[in-house]
Amino acid sequence: MSKLSRRVLLGAPLGLAAAGGVGFWYMLSGLQDGSYDPRSVPSALLNRPVPEFTLNPVAEQPLPGFARADLLNLPRPVLVNFWASWCVPCIIEHPQLMALHREGVPIFGVNYKDRAPDARAFVERRGNPYTRLAADEPGRVAIEWGVYGVPETYLVDRQGLIRWRWPGPVTPEVLEQDLKPLLRRYA
Repeated sequence: MSKLSRRVLLGAPLGLAAAGGVGFWYMLSGLQDGSYDPRSVPSALLNRPVPEFTLNPVAEQPLPGFARADLLNLPRPVLVNFWASWCVPCIIEHPQLMALHREGVPIFGVNYKDRAPDARAFVERRGNPYTRLAADEPGRVAIEWGVYGVPETYLVDRQGLIRWRWPGPVTPEVLEQDLKPLLRRYA
């Protein structure tokens, strides 16, 4: 082995350590100024059109399912909420969705990997905030949207562009600080 090869082999770990240190420094700087959220996983769909999909309604309930075409050329922004009856954080966010529904915000629900009777029982027991309610039993549409857990909520503007994504429950703080200003902005 030549001297150059040995230097490269010895220098590679130092280079990786230096790159990791720089990345760590940027992360700490972001935490300090508020530009880095360690819980956030960025969405590749932000500011892009909603993906192509078609979902049937949840069985034996009166609301229609929906497709990509239903999210284009809208009179106002729409929330698309992925949820499930077995999801405890979905129970936490449900009062906020009901409040938005009372304010006239259209919410399209996607029931994720759930049984139809359980989904129907959930909305019958807690109230139905959804304008449309579709079933994604296999979870394929959720994959297209980049969902990695429920609940997860997206704001779709009037042109069908995804403008916001919230992984986790929409809490009262998220509703007031993040979502309501965006609903006014894209109205």
